[in-house]
Amino acid sequence: MKFQAPVTKNETYTGIVTDLTYQGMGVIKIDKYPIFVDNTLPGEEIHFRVIKVSKTYAFGKPINWIKTSPDRVEVKDKQYTQTGIAPLQHLAYSAQLTFKQHQIEELLKKEHLDIPVLATIGMETPYHYRNKAQVPVRDINGVVETGFYKRGSHNVVPIEDYYIQDPKLDEAIIVLRDMIRKYHIKPYNEATKKGVVRTVMVRRGYYSHEMMVVFVTNGKKLPIKEQLVEDIRAALPEVKSIFQNINAEDTNVLLGRENRKLWGTDTIEDQLLGLNFAISPSSFYQVNPQQTEKLYASAIEQAGLTGKETVIDAYSGIGTISLAMASHAKKVYGVEVVSSAVQDAKLNAKKNGIKNAEFVVEMAEIQMKKWAEDGLDPDVLVVDPPRKGLAPEFIEATGEMKPKKIVYVSCNPATLVRDITLLKDQGYSVNQPIQPVDQFPQTTHIESITVLER
Repeated sequence: MKFQAPVTKNETYTGIVTDLTYQGMGVIKIDKYPIFVDNTLPGEEIHFRVIKVSKTYAFGKPINWIKTSPDRVEVKDKQYTQTGIAPLQHLAYSAQLTFKQHQIEELLKKEHLDIPVLATIGMETPYHYRNKAQVPVRDINGVVETGFYKRGSHNVVPIEDYYIQDPKLDEAIIVLRDMIRKYHIKPYNEATKKGVVRTVMVRRGYYSHEMMVVFVTNGKKLPIKEQLVEDIRAALPEVKSIFQNINAEDTNVLLGRENRKLWGTDTIEDQLLGLNFAISPSSFYQVNPQQTEKLYASAIEQAGLTGKETVIDAYSGIGTISLAMASHAKKVYGVEVVSSAVQDAKLNAKKNGIKNAEFVVEMAEIQMKKWAEDGLDPDVLVVDPPRKGLAPEFIEATGEMKPKKIVYVSCNPATLVRDITLLKDQGYSVNQPIQPVDQFPQTTHIESITVLER
C-alpha cells in the first residue's frame, strides 16, 4: 500500500514543538510523523505551513506563535538563520549551552552508555568571535556581492555584518568587495565556471591583530595585482600578508593547492596559551581562540600530566595541542598527514624554543603502527580528529599500541559516541564525565573532551 504522509505540502497546521534536532530545528509530530521547523523551540505552539514532504519527514515554516518559549530571544537578522551562520540565534545563550550538553547525553543514551556529561563551558561574549572569514564573491543582478550561501543552495545572500565574526574581518570584506567592484574584476560564475575571484579569505590574530588577505581565484589570472596590494595596504593597515590562492577545480573545496604571495610576510602570528603560532593561508588554526584556550587547558588538566609522560598527538596540525602540552610532558610526538602543517608545527616549536616535541608527516594509523614496532610506549594519546571521527584502522592501531590514557577532543558528538563504543572493544572505558566546550556560539556545533583509560 502506498505511503500517505499525514501532512500535505502548502497546507497549514497547528502543532507543539517537542524537541530540537542537532541542526537546531524544532520538531513537531503529527501521528508520529516528524515535521522540522526552523526558528522554533521546545514547548512552543505554532501555526505552520508545510513546505516539503518526503516519506519519513517534512519541513515546515512558522506562520505565527500561539505560545512562545521562555528561552526565546529576539532574532538579530533572519538572514543568519537562512544561511546557517547562526541557526541558534533565537535561543537564549544559557539554553544553547544546555542544548549542547543534552545533545551529547541523548546520543550516549541511544548507545546505552552510562556516562555523565558536565555543563558546557560557555563564552562571556558569544558573538564576534571568529578569527577567519571565507566569503564567496558573486555577481547578483549585475552587482558584485559578498555574503553567504542560503542553506541547502548555492545562492549567495549578500551580508555585511556576519554577527559571529570579528567585526574587523567584516570591515575588511567590505573593503575588498568594493575594490573588486571598482576595478571591474569578474566574480566567479558557478554555472559557466568563468570569472576570476571565487572567494575572499581574511584571517586576523585575536591577540596580535595581524591580518592576512587571500584572493581565491579561478586560475592564475588576477588583474592589477600591484594596484590591489597598494589599495589594501592603504585601507587596512593591520594587513601584514596578501596572497593569491589558485583553485581552478570544479569543487566545493575552498582552497586550491597553490598559494602565491603578492606582498608581505609568509605568515601572520597569533598567541594561544602564551605560545606564538605562525599561520599560513592553508593552516588549520582554531577559529575561536578564546574558547580554544579553555578547551586546551581542560584537555591538559584531564590528561593528568606531571612532566614525566610521553604523549602522542595523533592529528597534530600546526602543533597547537602538541606544543601546549610539551611544557607539561617529558616528550611529545605529533603526526599529521598534511606536510605543510608539519612544516608549520616544526617552525612553531622552534619559534617557542620547544625542544621536546617531534613532528612527522604520515597517516596517523600507519605512524602509530611504526611507533609501536619501534617500542614507543605512550602514557597519553591525544586525538582531535575531523568530523568523521577516528578511522577503524586507527582504533585497531591504538588497541595494539595500548596507551594508558586517551584524551579525545571531539567536534562531532555522533562520531565520538561511535568511537567510545569501538574503543571499549579495545579495552578502554570512560571513568569521568565528558566536558563540552562551546567553540561555536549561535551554531549547533559541539566540541567536547572525553578521557578513556585502559
